[in-house]
Amino acid sequence: MGAFKNFLKSKFYILKVRNRFSAEVQIGQRQLFHRYRSQQEEGKTPPLSECGFRVFSQYEEDGKLLFIFAMLGMTHKTFVEIGSDDGINSNCANLAFNFGWHGLFLDGNPTAIKRGQKFYAKYPHPWMYQPKFRCAKVKAENINELVESANLKGEIGLLSIDIDGNDYWVWKALEVVQPQVVIIETHVELGMRNIVVPYDPNYVFPGKHPVYHGASPIAMEKLAKSKGYRLVGANELGFNFIFVKNGLAEKELPEVSVESVLQHPSVKESWTRFEPIKDWEFLEGE
Repeated sequence: MGAFKNFLKSKFYILKVRNRFSAEVQIGQRQLFHRYRSQQEEGKTPPLSECGFRVFSQYEEDGKLLFIFAMLGMTHKTFVEIGSDDGINSNCANLAFNFGWHGLFLDGNPTAIKRGQKFYAKYPHPWMYQPKFRCAKVKAENINELVESANLKGEIGLLSIDIDGNDYWVWKALEVVQPQVVIIETHVELGMRNIVVPYDPNYVFPGKHPVYHGASPIAMEKLAKSKGYRLVGANELGFNFIFVKNGLAEKELPEVSVESVLQHPSVKESWTRFEPIKDWEFLEGE
């Protein structure tokens, strides 16, 4: 009976995987892409907050990124995803599978990297242009070298950072690529303070305390502004901030406030977890 259950589970998994890049999914998304483009010409685009859906992403980032790149045009179909795990349930996978993007998946877990390489060699077909995988502990000191070693330099479409720790410091240090769009995890538990946990090149989650890492939403926005980006939205839960380079589609993707993307009830609930570390060392954001 156990073997039969495992067989059914494997069949269900394969079905789910195949549905992600079936012709119907690809056609549907491309139709939506062109609909957004037509709405842009007519000046009737919907707000980004209403465009989310999930295909590969952990939450509804796939839909929001599709809308953003419909507004920008897919002129640079390249990505860098830092903290990608296996690159399957990720912010860049949908663009890779359904829109032909290529780029780099970077993670420190060798098991996840091998799993991702095996997966992308098999799906959606073995002759697709494969993304690159790098296994390394990402630090501010090595991020530019790691990205450049994958032959990525200059303007790219998308940068995604989610490493549960030094996200702020890694983005601050990254200079070898200039992304049009950045999606990066902020630490909503730190509340509406302009604070950043000091850089620790050897940090591994959960560290001294599971809440003591990363940068507050306010600090992350300040860093983005210093690098020439504006906040245009976030995932529903408010911890994945989405920034767009200034000068790109500013009418269709207007700047929004930090407060406006932190409206989910879970955000204020998370602020109570800051109490045990409120007197620990923090730095002021940019």
